[in-house]
Amino acid sequence: MELSLLLMQQIIKLFIMIFMGYMIVKVGILKSEDSRVFSAMVLYLIVPCVIMNAFQVEYSPEKASGLFLAFVTSLLLMLVTLPAVNLLGRLLKLNEVERMSVYYSNAGNLIIPLVTFILGEEWVLYACVYMSIQIVFFWTHCKKELSREKRIDLKKIFTNINIIVVMIAVILFFMNIHLPKLLTETFESVSGMVGPASMFVIGMLMAGADLKKIFTNQRAYLVTGLRLIAVPVFSLLILKISRLVGTHAEGRQILLIVFLAVTTPAASTVTQMSQIYGNDSEYASAIGVMTTLAAVLTMPLMVLLFQLVI
Repeated sequence: MELSLLLMQQIIKLFIMIFMGYMIVKVGILKSEDSRVFSAMVLYLIVPCVIMNAFQVEYSPEKASGLFLAFVTSLLLMLVTLPAVNLLGRLLKLNEVERMSVYYSNAGNLIIPLVTFILGEEWVLYACVYMSIQIVFFWTHCKKELSREKRIDLKKIFTNINIIVVMIAVILFFMNIHLPKLLTETFESVSGMVGPASMFVIGMLMAGADLKKIFTNQRAYLVTGLRLIAVPVFSLLILKISRLVGTHAEGRQILLIVFLAVTTPAASTVTQMSQIYGNDSEYASAIGVMTTLAAVLTMPLMVLLFQLVI
């Protein structure tokens, strides 16, 4: 029950941040289209700092084996869920924004504060494994879908700042190389901006949208149900079948961290990428708000289900 209450508190905080972004446009301080600047800052500056900061911890064999379990679990869920979401997309005739909102979770904004409050800072490293894998998928699969590109440009992928930072951060961890304190403290400070900045983008986009049209859109409710209930339940089934929990002394905690990442609302990165690549960013932001609201109830329920099943 304590875990469920902590989840609700963190999600409510995110919704308050969305409201702040909404109001700053409504009172005329900024325009809705100004959110594009925030989107670019989150994608190309703040998220890389989050990744680099998380991997700047002391190396140990125990951490390395835990990272491997988190990596296998995260990659397994990402790979198995993708064809399932694609199949649902064809059956339900979901467009690119809807499919990406169902598939990608808002782990980048929620998972670090949640894991910090629930399990402690020493567990954040494992949370960043899921984030790192999802970042690779964002800049390959998600970017291709939302930009409607015909093929994936490998050169653009490996010159993308996010992918470069993930590779550098992992190398530094395994070589047990620590950056100067001044740098790490700076990365830590910037990392704290990821949640607020991402939520501001959603709120600012909502301020420029037709809310009545959005909240009477039955498709958005369908996407919300798929993102918050169908995908987590399917993922929990995969975790149960895999029996990965018994492969590590702290397997239950590590699997809980990965599962928490899966249960979060639709990824704000889908909104930001939709905005940058000219897709339906208003609809994406509406799904972000609806899933964030509904997650106040669904995330605690999914965690309770995890505790019963795993």
